[in-house]
Amino acid sequence: MANDTTVAAPIEPKYPRSIPFIIGNEAAERFSFYGMRSILVTFLVAQFYNPTHNPALTTAAEAHANESTHFFVALAYTLPFIGGLVADWFTGKYKIILYISMVYCVGHLFLALFDTNLTGFTSGLVLIAIGAGGIKSCVSANVGDQFDKSNESLLSKVYGWFYFSINAGSIISTILIPWIYETYGAKWAFGIPGFLMALATIIFFSGRKMYVRVPPSGINRNNFVFISAYALMNMGKRKQGQSILDVAKENFDPQKVEGVKAVYRVIAVFVFAFAFWAVWDQNLSEWVLQAAKMDRTINLGFYKFTMLPGQVQTFNPVFLLIFIPVFNYWVYPYFDKIGLKTTPLRRLGAGLVLTALSFIIIALIQMRVDAGTTPSIWWQIFAYVILSAAEVLVSITGLEYAYTHSPKSMKSTMSAIWLLVIALGNTFTALINSNISSGGLLSKHLQGANYYWFFVGIVLIFTVLFMLVSPRLKERSYIAEPDDEVINEAGAKTNN
Repeated sequence: MANDTTVAAPIEPKYPRSIPFIIGNEAAERFSFYGMRSILVTFLVAQFYNPTHNPALTTAAEAHANESTHFFVALAYTLPFIGGLVADWFTGKYKIILYISMVYCVGHLFLALFDTNLTGFTSGLVLIAIGAGGIKSCVSANVGDQFDKSNESLLSKVYGWFYFSINAGSIISTILIPWIYETYGAKWAFGIPGFLMALATIIFFSGRKMYVRVPPSGINRNNFVFISAYALMNMGKRKQGQSILDVAKENFDPQKVEGVKAVYRVIAVFVFAFAFWAVWDQNLSEWVLQAAKMDRTINLGFYKFTMLPGQVQTFNPVFLLIFIPVFNYWVYPYFDKIGLKTTPLRRLGAGLVLTALSFIIIALIQMRVDAGTTPSIWWQIFAYVILSAAEVLVSITGLEYAYTHSPKSMKSTMSAIWLLVIALGNTFTALINSNISSGGLLSKHLQGANYYWFFVGIVLIFTVLFMLVSPRLKERSYIAEPDDEVINEAGAKTNN
């Protein structure tokens, strides 16, 4: 009998059937969020804070609108930490995404219904912040849950499409919704994002039978919050030569305590990203109000049109999509080749410098506006170019640094803390605007261009401090040097 030498063809990995539902849900949800945000600050000024367009009220009204917008963003970026814990400990990701999406839909409904009632409108913003924040930490993690060993090679491609869906939703909505607001009014402009959020929820629910659902693990006592709290309350037990966190090793898993130490090392870097997030979200609020006072005519030679203030925001995701491959395939390799290794800390430092430069341009624009001229919108577009480059250097590098410099058990915690840094940056900016809108001390000093010069100063101070501190920061890559937890897991599998 002849030997069968036929070699079985390798099985091609297949995409999980649930992926189209997750990506479709994300695109529609991001359309709804960025769509309502694209007109939020201009609507608040025109409808509630200065409906008579009184020039004497302009500064206070705009500061009040900026305050409301930044507090809204801060809440939306604080809640992912809570949403992630609830999902991991009690409900699982599917239930959180589905039920909180319903809250999200109600929030959009409130915006459309209460466009002339500030209390009702504010309630809608709170509900949207709960919805957007509550699901944020679960949606991207839910993508990874759908894969196993047979198709994990496709995961990076799916995350690429996932990221594309986010930016596609953002670009389309920031072009369309300001035009709808200008043409058909607030009810339609807030109603259409609400319809897209309802569609997002329906799409997600439609895939319910196809999702891989990771069950909740219950409360894990060896977590960042519990270990930190225990160490803080038992500082007096610390022995000579021990760190504050070492005290917790007597009551918690020592490896998890070492993981918490790694988290704090990364937080030391995140402190400097605070300055970036204190100013970045202003491109979706303060910059929009500035654009309204500029010459927004775009003359392409063969076509001439006037942009709406809210549409200028579209340049950020467009430039971001261009710069990501440019930096990854040309800029970083070039500097590495000439001997200037682009380490994460150097990228962060360069990003802070570019952030300050973008706001210097905005401050110079505002000086011309204050002088009674109407500078071309191309100057603000130039600022968007620089800010988008800074975002690649700070935001994407920050997420990478959080992942590579934290142990396996703390990676979700680090992602949540990164979002909390965004929330803190927006809270700081909201408090500055609150003081201005209420006629506080800052209202006398931060009018016009001085407002932007103030934030230029903040970013430059953090940049200088970062340059002084970063060489002393202790670094450990958990990719190059696997943590004990991973080694122990591998050893246990080998022994079994």
